[in-house]
Amino acid sequence: MNKKEKPEAENRPDNTAFTQQRLPAWQPMLSAGIVIPLFLIIGLIFIGIGVALFVTSRDLQVLEMDYTGMEQNSPCFSCSDPDQKNCKCTLDFNLDKLFEGPVFFYYALTNYFQNQRSYGVSKDDYQLSGDLDNFKDPDSTCSPYRYDSNNNPIVPCGSLANSMFNDTFKLYQLVAGTKKEVPLDGKGIAWWTDYNIKYRNPSVTPLKNAFNGTVKPLFWPRPAYELDPTDPANNGFINQDFLVWMRRAALPNFRKLYRRITEGDYSTGLPEGNYSLEISYNYPVLNFDGRKKVVFTNVSWMGGKNEFLGIAYLVIGSLCIVMSVVMLIVYAKFKFPEED
Repeated sequence: MNKKEKPEAENRPDNTAFTQQRLPAWQPMLSAGIVIPLFLIIGLIFIGIGVALFVTSRDLQVLEMDYTGMEQNSPCFSCSDPDQKNCKCTLDFNLDKLFEGPVFFYYALTNYFQNQRSYGVSKDDYQLSGDLDNFKDPDSTCSPYRYDSNNNPIVPCGSLANSMFNDTFKLYQLVAGTKKEVPLDGKGIAWWTDYNIKYRNPSVTPLKNAFNGTVKPLFWPRPAYELDPTDPANNGFINQDFLVWMRRAALPNFRKLYRRITEGDYSTGLPEGNYSLEISYNYPVLNFDGRKKVVFTNVSWMGGKNEFLGIAYLVIGSLCIVMSVVMLIVYAKFKFPEED
């Protein structure tokens, strides 16, 4: 009796050069004549890039001022008292030359761990995408900022939203003894994906009606639908300052974009002269040994001021050149005849 022939496996690859690994290949034969010049060329390229990055970074202007108010001689010392409410303080500063534009205005916090896991997940993504069902029943991850003491749902809920930075700033230039307000542009400071995709307002008109039966976060002075009284389109979960805050920082010392200075008489930057920054001091940081700062800076083709990147290129490029010299010396001293 003839044995039954075994059927061919269905998953057998096609008999092609690609699937059977018969494609032509090239394997470089590295030699001293190739490796040493290669290291030298790479080193010179890296050093050139490093010099360009370092010089460009050094030319950028940065003005950083601390306004925590821990020192008695600080203009914001009285405002650092937690019993003070609606306190305002003023920082005066002078520019001895043009602060070239566009100028970016940041607020900075230290010793603030936004990357802490339980803090970072304390939000309701469905709620923040405009799902009205989660307005009435926030996700459990929002605890302890899920409901208030009267069992009313908090919108937006969670520790991340509740701790939103709420200091505000007004900048004035002192001209002939009078204050001239510097326009601060807050449009488009958040990530495009956050504004257009990740966060959405409920499809309810007016927006205020979507928040019926809910309460604002405990730390907020105003509800989400009134975050920006001057611009109705900049309210709710697509408010620019709210989006910037919800984009968590990776390190405990960070800064976040507050405004840009690009309009009117200041389109080319801040002219030399005297300035006054009026601060509405609301955000407490002393209870966790933090500090608050304001930062004015400009940018270049490589981004913001960052000397580390240029130094890193210089170090790697220098190491490549050193290694090429070492290999050249070793090759010249211990040259072996090529084997057949």
